Amino acid sequence: MSKATTLLTQFASDVLEGLQAEDKSLSSKYFYDAKGDNLFQQIMHLEEYYLTRKELEIFETQKHLILNALDDGEPFRIIELGAGDGLKTKVLLKYFLSEGVDFKYTPVDISGNVLEILEANLLKELPDLKIEAYEGDYFEALAEISDNPEKDVVFFLGSNVGNFSGPDAEAFLAKLQSYINPGDLLFMGVDLKKDPAIILSAYNDTKGITREFNLNLLDRINYELDGNIDRDQFQHYPYYNPQTGECRSYLISKREQEVIIAGEVIEFRPWEAIFMEISKKYDPKELSVLADSLGFEPITSFYDSQNWFSNVLWRNL
Repeated sequence: MSKATTLLTQFASDVLEGLQAEDKSLSSKYFYDAKGDNLFQQIMHLEEYYLTRKELEIFETQKHLILNALDDGEPFRIIELGAGDGLKTKVLLKYFLSEGVDFKYTPVDISGNVLEILEANLLKELPDLKIEAYEGDYFEALAEISDNPEKDVVFFLGSNVGNFSGPDAEAFLAKLQSYINPGDLLFMGVDLKKDPAIILSAYNDTKGITREFNLNLLDRINYELDGNIDRDQFQHYPYYNPQTGECRSYLISKREQEVIIAGEVIEFRPWEAIFMEISKKYDPKELSVLADSLGFEPITSFYDSQNWFSNVLWRNL
């Protein structure tokens, strides 16, 4: 069975399992087909979506401090989970190369389309960059590449850790930790708690691009899994809970309906919700507790000028 066929079979299995559950859900990792990739690039440039700008500000203004924290004079490998288009990471890669740092860059992403574009663009702009890309699930990739005599620095940027609830984030990071060695580093982007109105608007933009990003997954199900979903019968609904720090997005069925996906009939009640994604926000105390519970040693944290976003650096003990 080819890799493409295996991925399609897994997609079908995950979609059917999620939509046949009592509390319906779809995995946010499937947002990223070619159109989804493009829509997310648009989201990152929206005025309301501050996360990309704030992390980029940290990299542009503190790249020398980041390098000082990462580099001990020995060769190392950067493994970036969910590399995307590399917009922000490129700032650091370019600076590290200009400083003569000996490192290799290993981007990992579930979207082969994104990786092909990323690798081509990086090699065109940074021809001296040592790069080896991996398409697929984070842990599948880590299992393949974890045997490394040099120090690994795992990049998990863009508040990707926020795509998990608190307990799920802890479980994810614990599993990630099992693939890296003592002394290896985790460099993680984290969105911080702030004015709830600012947070909610980042996931409910006035141009409706985030809405389209969510609905595009229904389109993907239709053309890849022979579905007949009418996207006009679903509405996008996000909300933010300032106590938990969780911003959750749903697609809600406007009426009672039946849809067919991969030959299976899925029933929806009126106003039944499909949970699409979560974006959890943290405060520094929560991050300290999380690191301690997992056995990471916090080394330092970098903040943007408004303290809206942070990049934390932890060492695996």
